[in-house]
Amino acid sequence: MQAVRPIPAVIAGDRSQRARLTGAILVLLLLITAVASLGWGASGTSLSRALSNLAAGRELAVQDRVVLLDIRLPRMVMGICVGASLAVSGALMQGLFRNPLADPGIVGVSSGASLGAISAIVLGGALPAAIAGWLGWALVPLAAFAGSWITTMLLYRIATRQGRTSVATMLLAGIALGAIMSAIGGLVILRANDSQLRDLTFWGLGSLAGATWPKLMVAVPIMAAGVLSAPALARGLNALALGEAAAGHVGIRVQRVKNRAILTVAAATGAAVAVSGGIGFVGIVVPHLLRLASGPDHRWLLVNSGLLGAVMLLWADMASRTLIAPAELPIGIVTAMIGGPFFLWILLRNRGVLDL
Repeated sequence: MQAVRPIPAVIAGDRSQRARLTGAILVLLLLITAVASLGWGASGTSLSRALSNLAAGRELAVQDRVVLLDIRLPRMVMGICVGASLAVSGALMQGLFRNPLADPGIVGVSSGASLGAISAIVLGGALPAAIAGWLGWALVPLAAFAGSWITTMLLYRIATRQGRTSVATMLLAGIALGAIMSAIGGLVILRANDSQLRDLTFWGLGSLAGATWPKLMVAVPIMAAGVLSAPALARGLNALALGEAAAGHVGIRVQRVKNRAILTVAAATGAAVAVSGGIGFVGIVVPHLLRLASGPDHRWLLVNSGLLGAVMLLWADMASRTLIAPAELPIGIVTAMIGGPFFLWILLRNRGVLDL
């Protein structure tokens, strides 16, 4: 029997036009924010002066070239990719679990990715030289991806019973899995030497300070694959909002949608954590704001989440660079100061329907 297909229109209601407008505004805002990020910093390097020199055919000064092209530009690219990855992953998990409290950081997925990355940094030296040399910079992102994928699969298996996902079980299991992964990570860190400990210091609160072109060459393709493949899941997630049984009746292959969503979250979150450490609350704040602004249609929600996540993380990064300049505030502190109260507000706002 031919499957019925008008699911997205049902979910979207009459807010598609608002969602399109929101997307256009976010594209413009992202362009403005990216330019601001390039020109924002404690050094005396001026983006306008550098552009004037280039327009006049003059070479950039050594300091301008290093600061703009080797420090700020890769940091900006990393901020865009990490912010988009975390926000899209949050939107996917909330659609998969049908709950606004789902987030890779809160339910332990980020902890799993961190465990994978920490294990690669500390124990990677035990690998045969040929394998370690072949993997190169890809070792840490791939290990983080594996950790996030395993954690996501465990969370889904624990929280789902007889085709139904329990919100309370999901949150409690996520907290437990996060604690377990953090404990194992602590045991691994005990084996780290002084050099490795210095490399691991930014994992706790997250930072974009380690952005380099070699790291981006490995991590960006993984994050981009996750973010760009997410909109293909929009119709399935819209159908899942009606319930798994209803989604199956209208021709949605529910298990395939779940598997692809889990793989996408694992890839995007794992690669993001691998290069930036633990940056929390982006995945829960961004999708919820967009649902309030333009509705729950995943055709627009996933795309706009990527845009707003990138904008939010770039602004958080600029704040972390300047609030206590010339020192740098970990970006995870900035996002937690915003996201923590917002999470409590969401919890209080929905406590009557969450059955917690």
